Amino acid sequence: MAPATDAMLGRYVAELEERQAFIDGIVSSAGDGDLTDEKLELVTEARNRIGTINRLMLPLEESRRIAVESAARLAELGPVLAGSPAPTAPEYRSAGEYIMDRWRAGIGHGDARDRVEMFHRAAAHQTTGDNPGLIPTPILAPVVSFIDSNRPLVTRLGPRQLPGQTWSRPKVTQHTTVGTQSAEKAELVSQKMTISKLTATAVTYGGYVNVSRQDIDFTQPGIMDIVISDLAAVYAVQTEAAAFTTFDAAAQAGVAIATGAATAAGVQTSLWDAASKIYTATKGAGQVFAICGPDMLPILGPVFPPYNPTNAASPGLAAGDFGTGLVGSITGIPLYVSPGCGTLRILVFSTAAAEVYEDRIGSLSVVEPSVLGVQVAYAGYFTPMTIEGNGIVKIVKTP
Repeated sequence: MAPATDAMLGRYVAELEERQAFIDGIVSSAGDGDLTDEKLELVTEARNRIGTINRLMLPLEESRRIAVESAARLAELGPVLAGSPAPTAPEYRSAGEYIMDRWRAGIGHGDARDRVEMFHRAAAHQTTGDNPGLIPTPILAPVVSFIDSNRPLVTRLGPRQLPGQTWSRPKVTQHTTVGTQSAEKAELVSQKMTISKLTATAVTYGGYVNVSRQDIDFTQPGIMDIVISDLAAVYAVQTEAAAFTTFDAAAQAGVAIATGAATAAGVQTSLWDAASKIYTATKGAGQVFAICGPDMLPILGPVFPPYNPTNAASPGLAAGDFGTGLVGSITGIPLYVSPGCGTLRILVFSTAAAEVYEDRIGSLSVVEPSVLGVQVAYAGYFTPMTIEGNGIVKIVKTP
């Protein structure tokens, strides 16, 4: 069986070849033209992963080299070590054989004396159970914590600085009009412009933990950094989910993906319908992107595998990259994955149709001398604002 190091190195080499082939395929698909922003982003993600793999392979290559050299050295020393076996205690086949050795030892027979002495020697076997106080229990950092603090939706919209406790955004709800003059000197058409007000209020998100002074002083790695990092991660999860809740409620319904196994044609129809509705609502303002939850990956992934021909509707969805948010594009619409999205749905946005506002307070702490504790909190103000609900389209997948 190949060593585990060889298996991991082989896996890394295979992934390097796959990533490079993926990049070559995207570049080839551009022909004589330039790569689009979406394809450039896919190339950048693949290139970054190649760099990470190269860094991960360096210590494994060095470890494998040392192992090979050590094995060769032991092979050279084997014959030398085999020539001087350690003495072993004799095993007497009968009481008479033991009595004969005792008699020979008594008359000065050296070999017999050595055998009897080794037979009666009581060896004390020392094991780890005899000295537990000398065996440390190592703690390998970092702490294992499975929480996704990425906010693909908030990041894609770009959080704006929260201006105050309450604020408003002006929005044109009726435009002026222009029409054909019915006759010379006839009166032109006229219509006033109406501008309404979109109002938003800052919403506070936060949590706290009371940590004992002993816990702070004696933990390694330090508990305070771990607690604050976890509070910040949970804050990110909650605010991402809050943005989805707001925009999901405001979105208009799109063409659902039919019951049963999804098809490329069905998904494309839903996305093109969403793009049409979004353009009608926003008149082409902003950029279009789509976002779904992890539960949609086994539905969309098999339909758009990452080895499509250059004339396919999608260059393919890369499942290994979903932790960064972007997994690929379909019909030119970038597709992101976020755990905050609702189940069995895709939300298609124009960046002009939704905004998020944020002002992070960050971590706060106060000492409680009477109980030798430190109370630490993490908070921020976060508010999603729907600018145009019809500029957000919800595509559901019927079970």
